[in-house]
Amino acid sequence: MPTAENPEQALMRSPGPIFHFTRFLYNLSVSLFSVGIRMAVPFSNKAKLWVTGRYDWKNRYKSINSTAGKTLWMHVSSLGEFEQGRPVLERFGQEYPDWHIILSFFSPSGFEIRKNYTGADSVVYLPADTPDNARAFLDIIRPDLVVFVKYDFWFNYLSELSNRKIPVLLVSGLFRKEQPFFRWYGDLWRRMLTFFDEIQVQNLESAKLLKDAGVENMSVAGDTRVDRVLALAASAPVNTKVAAFTENSNPVFIAGSSWEADESIFLPVLKKERFKHIKIIIAPHDPSERNVIKLLDEAPDPIRYSEYNPELHLDCRTLIIDNIGMLNTLYRYAHVAFIGGGFGKSIHNTLEPAAYGLPLIFGPEYGKFEEAVQFIARKGAISIRNTEEMESALDLLSQQTEREAASRAVGEYLKESEGATTRAMEWFRRQISGDLKQKAH
Repeated sequence: MPTAENPEQALMRSPGPIFHFTRFLYNLSVSLFSVGIRMAVPFSNKAKLWVTGRYDWKNRYKSINSTAGKTLWMHVSSLGEFEQGRPVLERFGQEYPDWHIILSFFSPSGFEIRKNYTGADSVVYLPADTPDNARAFLDIIRPDLVVFVKYDFWFNYLSELSNRKIPVLLVSGLFRKEQPFFRWYGDLWRRMLTFFDEIQVQNLESAKLLKDAGVENMSVAGDTRVDRVLALAASAPVNTKVAAFTENSNPVFIAGSSWEADESIFLPVLKKERFKHIKIIIAPHDPSERNVIKLLDEAPDPIRYSEYNPELHLDCRTLIIDNIGMLNTLYRYAHVAFIGGGFGKSIHNTLEPAAYGLPLIFGPEYGKFEEAVQFIARKGAISIRNTEEMESALDLLSQQTEREAASRAVGEYLKESEGATTRAMEWFRRQISGDLKQKAH
């Protein structure tokens, strides 16, 4: 009687009919997507940027690589993944300044914001993932080391890198059981995992999923974004205005990247008599004049940040931040943070306030972010759906002992998740050292 095939054997055996069929469908879908997005150009600015950014790329990209020296290529999907990979890219650039660094984006929303990023020598769009494009792109950029970030997997690029024996690292990988890698039809996606020399994942759950699927070339390394937010928090400049506003106030409530839907939940609660001792800082997601005026009408005893004078506005209770760019430095002055976006598509950055040890409150749309899920599970954060739940959360976190317990929970998660950048650099050093040793022989 034949023995059952274990996951590793299933992963490493020769591709079967399902693999070849799904590869055909995969390549067809890439081609159809490219056609579809060209058809959408007259109706979508994002589609227009996607197409024009890749126009005549073979000729335009010929000049992006230096004729001498080594090249690191990092690929990210969009802006969020860029921020995930950024600590690695910047540390690599510091340690290996003679290397040529190429950063590629799939999405215009990332490329257009970071196309002038100075931490890379070249910032480009990744051409569509066809076999011909993969070969031509790699012929042009000639990478010596490659990094993919989190979850942007492209079969033809990874396959071609494997064929050329170019080392590839995945950083801050995050896997869920619903993904194709772990489905009966997922042979092609599982094959992609074998193309990585190492997969560094964020958590034990991801590691278990990969191990059960027969993947051994992986390790739990944490989240590179944690390294970045901790470094930013440690070097945050002093803001004398906000320091004066919050002096001798405990607790201070800060709302970061709030939307109107968020404000309609927390402002009525903060106006209640028993919470009148709480100082409030509101940094709206869109600090337009219209939104600032609305907050000045609705918030208790408000003042604009741009007009605040500690000597003149002693009785002000709410500070409205009417600019962009300083939010991540303001969390240091608060005791509790409300993170906006949870009553819309999804919450905004929770790691920035967590880096200061703040307990968190946010709306129900947080499931896309592993760190938010972890903060909830560890009781470092509270998700609310209405004003009643907001009131209960604020009652709880107004108690110093409860705040301190939540703060410890947040800090413990960050401590477990830090160090991913260092682990990525250790991999780079092993690859570079091994290459030098090989050349010496």
